Parts: sequence; structure tokens; C-alpha cells
Amino acid sequence: MDLIADMLLGAGAIGAGFYCLVLSRRLKSFNQLEGGMGGAIAVLSAQVDDMTRALDTARGAAGESANSLREMTQRAEAAAAQLELMLATLHDLPETADGPSRKFRVQRRRGRQGDHLEAAE
Repeated sequence: MDLIADMLLGAGAIGAGFYCLVLSRRLKSFNQLEGGMGGAIAVLSAQVDDMTRALDTARGAAGESANSLREMTQRAEAAAAQLELMLATLHDLPETADGPSRKFRVQRRRGRQGDHLEAAE
């Protein structure tokens, strides 16, 4: 009986050794950088780094564009307010029976930033 138990124990040890050998070979092929999963992981890691840098660049450009658009919108709103004011003042001009007697022209005076559009005869 002891002999059979020793044989089964030896067979189990040989089977465990063979199993460890197979796992060792699979792990080596898994970790190879040229053709195994290690290479694929390294490539994916490099791609993630590239995409992170591209995303940071895109965020910076989007922020700059948003600021520029905000400034342009504020300038356009200010210009629209000035035009509305000018149109409101033109409605208050007296008209003759056959139409306006004078023609008005609008001049824009360029100067400091606080200057406004002015109407002149």
C-alpha cells in the first residue's frame, strides 16, 4: 500500500512539474516585447500618451477659441446697441409732406475704443 501511495505521489509531482514548465513557457511568450502581449501593451501605452498630449492641445485651442468668440460676441452686442440707439434717434427726425428734405449720412470715426458712431449732415 505504501508503494502505491508513493507512486501516485511521484506521478502527481511529475504532473505538477510538467504543468509548471508549460506555464513558464506561456508566461515567457506573453512577456516578449517583440511579438507577444508585452509588445501590444507597450504600443497601446505609447498611443495613450500621444492621445493625452493631443487632447491637452485640443483643450487649450478650444479655450482660446471660446475666449475669442466671447470677446467678439461682446463687441457685436455693443455695436448692435449703438445701431439701435442711432435708429431710434432717426425716427425722431421731422419729416415734410413730400418726404425728408435732407439726406443724412452716417460716418464712423475711428479713434479710441470708447468712441461711438456719430451721425452727420
